[in-house]
Formats: sequence, C-alpha cells, structure tokens
Amino acid sequence: MTTITDEELHLYADRVKGKIVVITGAANGFGRETALRFAKFGAKVVIGDVDIEGAERVTATIITSGGQCVARRCDVTNWDDQIALFELAESKYGSVDIVIPNAGVTELGTFSSPQLTDGKLTKPSFKTLEIDLVGVMYTAHIGLYCMSKRKTKGDLKSIIFLGSMASWQAIPGEPMYSAAKHGVLGFMRSIYPSCRGQGIRVATIHPWFADTALVRTSVKVLLAGIPLTPIERVAGAIMYAATDPDMGTSGCTWLLPDDGYVFRLEREELKEGVYKMINARVDAAITGIRGIKHAFTTIRDLGKIFGRAIMLAVLVCGAAMYLYTKGVKA
Repeated sequence: MTTITDEELHLYADRVKGKIVVITGAANGFGRETALRFAKFGAKVVIGDVDIEGAERVTATIITSGGQCVARRCDVTNWDDQIALFELAESKYGSVDIVIPNAGVTELGTFSSPQLTDGKLTKPSFKTLEIDLVGVMYTAHIGLYCMSKRKTKGDLKSIIFLGSMASWQAIPGEPMYSAAKHGVLGFMRSIYPSCRGQGIRVATIHPWFADTALVRTSVKVLLAGIPLTPIERVAGAIMYAATDPDMGTSGCTWLLPDDGYVFRLEREELKEGVYKMINARVDAAITGIRGIKHAFTTIRDLGKIFGRAIMLAVLVCGAAMYLYTKGVKA
C-alpha cells in the first residue's frame, strides 16, 4: 500500500491540458468538484446529468473562469442518452480522452422489507443497481469505444470509476448499493487486462462517507463525530489516478477510508492453484499483443523510409531464412 499525499495528487495534472473529459453526475458532489478540477488544469469537460440545471451552473462556472465545458441532460440508465453524450463530446471537441462514470445514487427502496400487493409479493425495485452499476457499464462501454478510435502511442487515455469503501465493507441495510459498488470494483478488475493491452488506464476510487447530497440526513446524524472524507481529496485522487504516467499503477484501487491521505492499494491477484497459471497466460498474451503491435508499427515506419518494395523483399528473405533454419534443425 502506497500513501499519496495531498501535494502529490496534482503531480501530473498538467497532462490533462487540452484533453477531453466526459463525466457523468457532475452537477454536484464528487462529480462537480472533479469537473472544476480538470477544467482548472486545462481539460475540456463534457458533463452529463439528469439535473441539467445543476450541470449548466457548473458549466457556467467553468466558462466564467476561462475554461471549456458543455453539458446535456443524461439519464445514465438510458442507452440513447449516453450515446448522445459521447456524440456531443466528439462533435464539440473531436475526441474522448478521459471517462469518469461518476453518476450514482444511494439505496432506493427497502430490499430487506418485502411488500405485498393484493396479497402477492411485490417485485423489488433495482433502480440503485441500474444507475450505480448498469449505467456505469454503459458509460464505460461507450467510452472505451470512443477512446480506442483515436489512440496513439504514449497518449493519455483513462477511465476512472467511483467505487466506495462499501466495495469491501458492505453497508448494513443497503444491499443493492453494496452490491453495485462491489460490482464496480469487479468490473474494473475484469476489463483491466484488455485496457492494459490498449494502453488505457483504469482505476477505482473508494471514498468513505463524505458530506454530499448522496448521504441522507439520517445517516449524517449517525456519523456525527466520525471523520468524513473531504470532497476535494476525492477529486484529487481521481486526477492522480487518471494522469499517473506509470502504467504499472493502472488497475489499482485508491482508498480514502477516513479524512486522511489517499492510499493506493496494489493490484490484488490470487496466485494459488490454477490462478498462477492463468495469470502467467494473461501476462504472456498481453506481451504478445504488444510485440505484434510494435512489429507492425516498425514495419510500417521502415516502409515509409525505404519503400514498400524493399521492405517486402526483406520480409520475404527473413521468412525464407527462418524456414531454412527450421528445416536444417529438423
């Protein structure tokens, strides 16, 4: 586990200058502070939120401060809304570089108290899961597609998820929220290998309770006297996780368990039994993909320098020598 001080959170923030950031749920809370933070360092921000008035207020604040931002109403559970959000980003600014699926709600409904309607068990509402997990996966799916269309070597591409300390320690009485946040962590871990092969950073940020509208008043009363996580520090953690040039930290989780510093937890891997073999195969596959990409890039660049005919001849001779060598050994 690595401690990240407040002074380090913006160590690589200059990397976002001119980058296009798509963030959902940025009308208030973590999303609002994150949007302002990225805009401050020169990013072009695209906000999607069902609270369009709040989103437009954030947009106005950014523009008044000399930044660039645009917003549209977006219900993250609506696929067409999400498509339209990313189309706005591409039409307005040309591409997508950083995606932050931040939109979320707390527990909606009471799962643990079954209700009856006309004497029959009522189907529970899974709106919390639809927003906090399915909506997040929609954002990630579209975002990864948009980022992969315009990916160049060394370019900054990131997708940063908002988890929770509830991703590990479930909240009693909030099974759907806890399940969603566990799901976000599992989803990030699952897409990490393919994103790593594409040079796209991924991470999850896991804050403790903070003073946001997401936390009900009754919960704030229960938490009275207990330190809350500063909203500004959460935004800083998102910035650091998105901009760290070390791809070795991609796939990590960033914890804010109290009102203290951010902790980066290194990637957890089960290395016993068949999982040791699976991990080795995944690493080999990723290395192989990178090697193939490098070979094609090298051949393409040499072809531009020496001409396609000469490069073709070199490749044919190389292949012939390889086959001859294999034949001699046989």
